[in-house]
Amino acid sequence: MLLKNLNLQKVLFLDIETVSGVSQFSELSEEWQKLYADKTKWQRKDEYSPEEFYAKQAGIYAEFGKIICISCGFLRQSGSQTEFHVKSFYGDDEKILLQEFADIVTQHFNTPYHLLCGHNAKEFDFPYIGRRMLINGIQIPDTLNLAGKKPWEVQHLDTMELWKFGDYKHYTSLKLLAALFGIPTPKDDIDGSQVGSVYYNDNDLERIRIYCEKDTLTVAQLLLKYQGLPLITDNNIITSK
Repeated sequence: MLLKNLNLQKVLFLDIETVSGVSQFSELSEEWQKLYADKTKWQRKDEYSPEEFYAKQAGIYAEFGKIICISCGFLRQSGSQTEFHVKSFYGDDEKILLQEFADIVTQHFNTPYHLLCGHNAKEFDFPYIGRRMLINGIQIPDTLNLAGKKPWEVQHLDTMELWKFGDYKHYTSLKLLAALFGIPTPKDDIDGSQVGSVYYNDNDLERIRIYCEKDTLTVAQLLLKYQGLPLITDNNIITSK
């Protein structure tokens, strides 16, 4: 067991999918093209032009991207069986999906005893959601808001951070950990790098939702493995529309 006294039924698991704010660099105003060039100059160096880098990486920056899907799930005990309930907030209107997600968190996962959990979420998902909520004028739920909190008051779990055991230079993907712990994952997933294309070229939000929900489930399965507990079976996965 990795975490003592963890109440798994107080944990909200989540994953997000993001894309660039507009499909092409050329759609940005001249001012925003320069802002993007300045923001990414150290990452790009001389390898990529701002336009080339926009196509590859714009979605990872909260200032230049947007969230198109948040999938979240929680564990519930039903008799001798553990169920995983999952729901997604997704669409073209980021403000609507963020507000819907904020409402769920505020109503059901917003006490000092609740935790949010994701993979690499402390570096990506949690700050990205918070920044986009600020940009969209949405009140940040207490569980997500770090302002004024001491480190031990932060209600965030990160399955990648737990795997590091304090080794902060060590990155391990969710896909690798799933394989390592024998967590079954579907072979028909799209790759994270394809989300922008699936969104802008194929207009297939349903495919993105399914992909995001699978990652959310994998995060929950990984935390169960960390705790030495059995995996959720397929017939105990409940999807809410």
